[in-house]
Amino acid sequence: MDPTSLLLATFLLSVGGLFAFIWSLRKGLFDLEAAGARTIFAPGEVGQPEEPSSDAAQRQALWVGAASSRVAPAATAAARADLEAELAARHEADRSSALPALLMLSCAVVWLVVASAAGLLGSLKLHMPDLLTGQAWLSFGRLRTLHLNAVAYGWAPMGLLGLTLWMLPRLLRTPLLGGRFAMIGALVWNAGLVAGLGSIAVGINAGLEWLEIPWQVGLLFALGGMMIGLPLAFMLQKRRVHHLYVSVWYIGAALFWFPVLYVVAKIPGVHFGVEQATMNWWFGHNVLGLFYTPLSLASVYYFLPKVIGRPVRSYNLSLLGFWTLAFFYGQVGAHHLIGGPIPPWLITLSIVQSVMMIIPVTAFSVNQHLTLKGNFGALRHSATLRFIVFGAIMYTLASVQGSFEALRSLNAVTHFTHFTVAHAHLGMYGFVSMVIFGGIYFALPRIVDAPWPRPALISLHFWLVVAGFSTYLITLSIGGVLQGLALLDPARPFMESVTVTLPWLQGRSLGGALMTLGHLVFAFHFALMVLRPAALAQTDRMVSQAAA
Repeated sequence: MDPTSLLLATFLLSVGGLFAFIWSLRKGLFDLEAAGARTIFAPGEVGQPEEPSSDAAQRQALWVGAASSRVAPAATAAARADLEAELAARHEADRSSALPALLMLSCAVVWLVVASAAGLLGSLKLHMPDLLTGQAWLSFGRLRTLHLNAVAYGWAPMGLLGLTLWMLPRLLRTPLLGGRFAMIGALVWNAGLVAGLGSIAVGINAGLEWLEIPWQVGLLFALGGMMIGLPLAFMLQKRRVHHLYVSVWYIGAALFWFPVLYVVAKIPGVHFGVEQATMNWWFGHNVLGLFYTPLSLASVYYFLPKVIGRPVRSYNLSLLGFWTLAFFYGQVGAHHLIGGPIPPWLITLSIVQSVMMIIPVTAFSVNQHLTLKGNFGALRHSATLRFIVFGAIMYTLASVQGSFEALRSLNAVTHFTHFTVAHAHLGMYGFVSMVIFGGIYFALPRIVDAPWPRPALISLHFWLVVAGFSTYLITLSIGGVLQGLALLDPARPFMESVTVTLPWLQGRSLGGALMTLGHLVFAFHFALMVLRPAALAQTDRMVSQAAA
């Protein structure tokens, strides 16, 4: 079969599968009455916002804003008793997942600080190359790799998996099962990360981006990840819900996909030459799109409706987004190899699937906008919502930008430039990290059963990281485009493509410094929340309950 026929068959098969899926839905995409969307609410709870990070005045404002969605209160004593029993069971579910979730979130915060320090120092070295040159592990090459791996295998997975373990008992309405396996898995994972970062620091590196940690150490990630996923397998058998909410679909897929991706990528003695490069970006893109993205979207689909007290606008559209993500994302990574010694049909297939990713992104974006429509004022009163909505917007922007960046004409300018770094941060930071921040602000008060001690720090954190990220993204994107244009001009010497980026790299460091400051504020507030004396926490809890 020639490449054109193969690409055409792939395209038609994907489109045919989409139409078959849409046709199989029992109700229209924009049907307001999909019962599955109400799975995360107790009977009679729709219209009652839940926002643990807000103070009493903010919760009252959220309550007023949700009036249009509020259902009639339980009219009978039996109905009220059922609602109270459901809320009591949810509280018990929160308690069952508290320790494993707290362990993972605490590890995530530690790795966030480590990654921020490595990233900021590496950024400074791009325009201050003589800074701290006395130690090999402080060279740019090792610092950049330490930063990437501390984010990719520390902050992001620990944060997302911690939120996942906390959400699962609520989503399945059953106490957490297998929590000890998850905690052991988290310890194994973090032991592997410590060993892996130590290997990179002393110069032991596998030489593949996203896969730098030696395979002997990296197998601990696969083992730890599988152990962390065991509670889902146990709880599905004991679930008390008839319908699996869309967040469970995303979580289950991500927990299955990651061990498969990592084991295949790290099998020793199998990948060589061009095939190794192809595998490298097959993994590098899929770990973002089939692990971090599903877990982040699962969080958005849970926290956004809960904060505003309104079910997701189109539940069937959320399922469309899930299946099209699964259909189209698998081969998008090869567009990183445009211009390399890769079969042209494989590059074209990657470009086609990259562009078709607009479908799941549009489905998600439209759904979230319609869900929040008429309730945008809640952004003023909910810290969780600000982080979550910002992250959702950045997901849309990153995905659409990535689809167009895969086109050969645009790739010719942006490839091998700082623009690619800006794009990567748009996804991993603007989307994934912001969703994690929002999820932690919602979940941690339920985990420790006490309110945030200093709510003003939440707003400070948000505006620091938004200002820093915006500065980082804009300056690095502009610098990357100028760098690409200089590289394409044969009349300009290569060094001009370097010097043209210097002022923009300084802007990158400024943005990185603001982000790092925001992370320190967040870590300090997190530590205050977790480590404050029990007596003080009890007092705060009583005050919060009285105000509520």
